[in-house]
Amino acid sequence: MEKVSVFVDVQNIYYTTKEYHNCHFDYNVFWDKVTSNREVVKAIAYAIDRGDEKQKQFQNILRGIGFEVKLKPFIQRSDGSAKGDWDVGITLDLMEYAMESDVVVLASGDGDFDLVVDKIRNDLGVSVEIYGVAKLTARSLIKSASKFVPIEGDLLLQITR
Repeated sequence: MEKVSVFVDVQNIYYTTKEYHNCHFDYNVFWDKVTSNREVVKAIAYAIDRGDEKQKQFQNILRGIGFEVKLKPFIQRSDGSAKGDWDVGITLDLMEYAMESDVVVLASGDGDFDLVVDKIRNDLGVSVEIYGVAKLTARSLIKSASKFVPIEGDLLLQITR
């Protein structure tokens, strides 16, 4: 059985899915796809903590699915911009758990991850699957992946009103 580690850049997936598809990412379907007939080494969802009750409920849903949820505080700058970047933390965990895995799955469209994906594939010989919204995923990230899976179809959860 293949060993898999799964990493989700929650903010990136939330905003790209909402912007392009106007709906939400279906984490349950995603989990079923990436873990089917695989042994899970590690599964981490990286999110921003705004102290919001709905976010806490969502984070508990992620935990219920099987993810460890790592949180960083939301930082509002004096100029009105916001900061809540997990890139370095995700990169460190990708490298750490890739060494114990046959496959690494990263859900993100952020091109900053192309270098670490290349390194995992070329230096460690580990397959890397990228899940992202095709039109909003960096070409360099898609190119660096062993396999790219567009977020569409059954990976989308329609918003109910």
